[in-house]
Amino acid sequence: MSTTLLTLALIFTQLSLLAFGGGNSVLPEMQRQVVTVHGWMSAADFAALFALAQAAPGPNLMIVPLIGWHVAGWPGLLVTSLAKFVPSSLLTLGVLHLWQRFADRPWRRHLQAGLVPVTVGLVAASAWLVGSSVATAPLWVLILAAGALGSLFTRWHPLWLLAGGALVGIVFGS
Repeated sequence: MSTTLLTLALIFTQLSLLAFGGGNSVLPEMQRQVVTVHGWMSAADFAALFALAQAAPGPNLMIVPLIGWHVAGWPGLLVTSLAKFVPSSLLTLGVLHLWQRFADRPWRRHLQAGLVPVTVGLVAASAWLVGSSVATAPLWVLILAAGALGSLFTRWHPLWLLAGGALVGIVFGS
C-alpha cells in the first residue's frame, strides 16, 4: 500500500505542476497514468468519475480525490488531494509575486499570449479523451456532439445540457 501511495503522490505532484490553464488541461496525462500505465481503473471508470466530479459542487478537479479513494481508500484520497493542490498553490503564490513585479514588461504579455493556445489545446485534448471513452455507440456520439455544440453556440446553463442528454439517454438508450 505504501508503494501505491508514494506512486500516487509522485504522479499527482507532477500533474499539479503541469496544470497550465486549469486542472482539466492535465486530464489526458492523468487518465494515461491511472488507466494505461498503472491499470488502477478502466477508461470507462475514469470517465464516470470525471462525470461525477463535474456534477458535484466545488472545484472542477474533484476527480483527484475520487481517484485517490478508488485506488487506496482514505489514505489515497488524502495523498492525491495534497499532492495535486499544495505544490501548484505554492508555485502560484511565488509566480504571482513575480508576475505582479514585471507587470509592465513586454515579455510578460508575449508569454501570456503564447500560453493561451497551449491551454486551449490541452483542454481540447482532455475533452476528446473523456468523450471518446464514453461515446461508444451512435446515440452516445450524438448526445456528446449535441452537448458540445450546445455549450459552444448557446448560453444555456450546462445543467440544462446535462439534463437533456440524460433525458435522451433514458428515452432512447438501450
